[in-house]
Amino acid sequence: METTDSINPVEAITAAVEAQAHTTDIDMLAVKSVNDTLLDASKEPDPEPLYDKLWYQGEVSCLFADSNIGKSLFAVQIAEGIAQRFRVLYLDCELSAKQFQDRYTNKKTGQLHRFPDNFFRATIVPARMDLKDWEDRILGNIEKAALQMKTPVIIVDNIGYLCNNAEKGQDAGTFMMKLLKLKQQYAWSILIIAHTPKRHTWAPITQNDLAGSKKLFNYFDSVFAIGLSSKDENFRFVKQLKVRYGGFSYGAGSVMVFELSKEDDMVRFNFLYTEPEKNHLSEPDDNDIIQRDMRVVELHKQGLNYRDIAAQVGISKSMVGKIIAKAEQSNQVSTVDSVDKVDKVDNGGQSLFENQESE
Repeated sequence: METTDSINPVEAITAAVEAQAHTTDIDMLAVKSVNDTLLDASKEPDPEPLYDKLWYQGEVSCLFADSNIGKSLFAVQIAEGIAQRFRVLYLDCELSAKQFQDRYTNKKTGQLHRFPDNFFRATIVPARMDLKDWEDRILGNIEKAALQMKTPVIIVDNIGYLCNNAEKGQDAGTFMMKLLKLKQQYAWSILIIAHTPKRHTWAPITQNDLAGSKKLFNYFDSVFAIGLSSKDENFRFVKQLKVRYGGFSYGAGSVMVFELSKEDDMVRFNFLYTEPEKNHLSEPDDNDIIQRDMRVVELHKQGLNYRDIAAQVGISKSMVGKIIAKAEQSNQVSTVDSVDKVDKVDNGGQSLFENQESE
């Protein structure tokens, strides 16, 4: 993990004052010329990476994975690293205090793992729970706790305890706007842990694997996910799915590969190397292929174009075309043009923003 330096407060305040001088406030809007926007932004300190290039200062980020992959272990490891320099608040909605203690205790000696003093853990007290206006209350409690503990970095494990209706677009959008307001108001860095529905290990991880409404993905500044490697039961890979600052360092062609290993008093993600995601995907069996092809045909009947089908299923557009062509020959779907509308307008190429996935 890369080390970070704290932002110079004098530089930050000076830049904020100069930026305000060029700004016209109109109710909820702040308006300034594009040139002044670039000039003012150039005077602001660059955000530092909190954990490698996966999560930067001032971002609302998301880490997601399937159950029992180790996302909470990875999140605590991230928090521990950040707490070497910044105060961190970790809202743990998954484990009891005893379960957490057991996870970070040397079973042979009984020695407790020593975390940085800047690392704070919060839990929800069941006896104090009030489901009325739950979302506003829990976000308000997080706000109060972070201010009182003076923690600019917040990790929430997991989103299911904050937003009960994450599957509904409107509710998910409203929730994310509340999080973004906290980020803007206090310049906080927030990492949200989320789940993925059961997925096929032969398919590349995509944004469609994030549980909940697609609006969640749209609002996050950065998103990365953990996958289970087919090479070894103790191997995991981490893939970037969205970035707004910097570039894709760990996309499909170069995922981070870790080995889960027990080191005295805790299980750690130990970085090994980077390599293509496809090297860690399993081979689909006959039943997997049948289910995949049926899903492609179903989405095609719903009117989705090749690109959207490829993104949802986790295969290339050319493979989608082959499956549909095969289905046409067996009269499973009506004959369609070999190139759909999207492909016609982009000359058959992929967007610069689309991950390059192998078949």
